[in-house]
Amino acid sequence: MRMPAEWEPHAGMYLAWPPLDSLWGASAPAVQRDIARLARTLAEYEPVALLAGPEEEARARRACGASVEIVPVPVDDLWIRDTGPVFVTRPGAPPDAARTGVDLHFNGWGGKQHHPNDGRVARNLLLHEGMPRIDAGITAEGGSFETDGEGTLLAAESSLVNANRNPGSTRARIEGEVERLLGVSRVIWVDGVRGEDITDCHIDGLARFVAPGVVALNRPWHGDGPDVWTRVYEQARGVLAEARDARGRRLETVEIAEPDPYAIGDRGPEFLASYLNYCVANGVVVLPRFGDRRADDRAAGMLRELHPGREIRQLTIDAVGEGGGGIHCATQQLPGVPSASGALDASGASNVPGGAQGAGRVR
Repeated sequence: MRMPAEWEPHAGMYLAWPPLDSLWGASAPAVQRDIARLARTLAEYEPVALLAGPEEEARARRACGASVEIVPVPVDDLWIRDTGPVFVTRPGAPPDAARTGVDLHFNGWGGKQHHPNDGRVARNLLLHEGMPRIDAGITAEGGSFETDGEGTLLAAESSLVNANRNPGSTRARIEGEVERLLGVSRVIWVDGVRGEDITDCHIDGLARFVAPGVVALNRPWHGDGPDVWTRVYEQARGVLAEARDARGRRLETVEIAEPDPYAIGDRGPEFLASYLNYCVANGVVVLPRFGDRRADDRAAGMLRELHPGREIRQLTIDAVGEGGGGIHCATQQLPGVPSASGALDASGASNVPGGAQGAGRVR
């Protein structure tokens, strides 16, 4: 099995529709507008399927339009990167088994929130799609993992080697299970930090592979002096400077600075201001716009260089950001079908930037 890199061809993208009666409270309509905007944007490049419960299907369809398929799977919230399955491919397997979903047993980020529907999203989505399911031997979230598609995985110890998810498990035991589940041969661990955010420092807001051997690293705002996130960044930077990937290459690290908090307006304590929480789709990189024009433009330019040949789209998703997540947290890609060599076929999804897909089914 192999967990493909995010920049490899997709068959489509999944999102989830947060109900009006969710934990978002009075902010729910604004959050729904952010998700609809993200879904419509991605649907210009590849098929998009949006999970929604029966009481929300009509509202989601009106907001997203005909280009987005609505999948009748109940959800509690929008964070499908964490609640949904992580997809792996099996080169040479029969078509109906060439892609498999790994169910990581979402438990509300270590019991911090109650998510009865989200705890079943991975199982229910795979059942709905008729895809095989792997029952993971650990509890985790998709945002905990970042891969280069060539056998290397980045992970923060704080979100995995943690009693709130995997009580009594050692790093070695979790690493062995991750290697079995995702087909990687080397895990590069950073410390992260426990208890400072709901995810216990998911890697997808801190460090992302942008190509084999190249990692983008989030650099926190330094204007007010060192804080806990500065220490997380410095520790991760030190690890990446010494690390080698699964093929023995030293990693090149490219730092992308956060916006100036004084330039983006009054934000809540959970607001995620990391440009690294972007997603890559067929022909496009979709990243947040925070309102610090200089930082927004700098991040867009850097990601354009790091993902050559892809269009760059920036979206304002401030309502989602107030919940401590971003665009990557709100999406989960379905990889294309692998050939016998392992290369992915996008199964009808266009790789041409700007190529509209219509309401094609994510399969």
